[in-house]
Amino acid sequence: METTKKTQVVGIKNAGIVIICCFILAVCIYHFLLGNPSNFMNNDPNNHPLPGNFLGTIYKGGIIVPVIQTLLLTVLALSIERYFALRSAFGKGSLAKFVANIKAALAAGDIKKAQEICDKQQGSVANVVTSTLRKYEEMEKNTALPKEQKLLAIQKELEEATALEMPMMQQNLPIIATITTLGTLMGLLGTVIGMIRSFAALSAGGGADSMALSQGISEALINTAFGILTGALAVISYNYFTNKIDKLTYGLDEVGFSIVQTFAATH
Repeated sequence: METTKKTQVVGIKNAGIVIICCFILAVCIYHFLLGNPSNFMNNDPNNHPLPGNFLGTIYKGGIIVPVIQTLLLTVLALSIERYFALRSAFGKGSLAKFVANIKAALAAGDIKKAQEICDKQQGSVANVVTSTLRKYEEMEKNTALPKEQKLLAIQKELEEATALEMPMMQQNLPIIATITTLGTLMGLLGTVIGMIRSFAALSAGGGADSMALSQGISEALINTAFGILTGALAVISYNYFTNKIDKLTYGLDEVGFSIVQTFAATH
């Protein structure tokens, strides 16, 4: 069997750079867009936002806002990165159709056709199947080993090839999983800080400072909303990509089982 060039899953290997870039962008958005003087009364960010001005209202969320925005932007950036990386891992065309075609070729005993299907499909599944088919042909030519050891060798090759592909598919997902909790916790922290400021305004001088009171309440509510939004998007993203990886893994298991069963039935 001719050696074919593998199609590797392309992705961002250093997520720390992404987080730093998202933080810088979040700070710029906070100061220059949300904190733009035109969003506030008398063009002063220390005053109330203009009636109906949503950007100024978000700015009043306080220093926690750029932190939560960093988490939100990180989720969006890594989700886009994982989308393209997993699309590359699935290869060209339908995965279900690829699995069915490989099983049909194996059932007919046409290993060459199965390899041609892999070359056309590309992606992680095709890489694993290609490695396993090479071992299949190697075991066919081997006359020294008993059948049981040949089956174990094919199975081992399948497992090793899968183990090499899986880390690239799961890359950056732990960060998204962490943000599912961290986003909500940051929102809760902002809520607590906002409420502390509100109660401090109520107790100051025996009377309520309306400016400080409203700012504290705004900070609490804005951070709550942003924290929930960030956590929700992170959960959706993580579950979506985990489900995609599960489908790919199932396809690998199905094809691998067919290869082993075909060798066992024909040798």
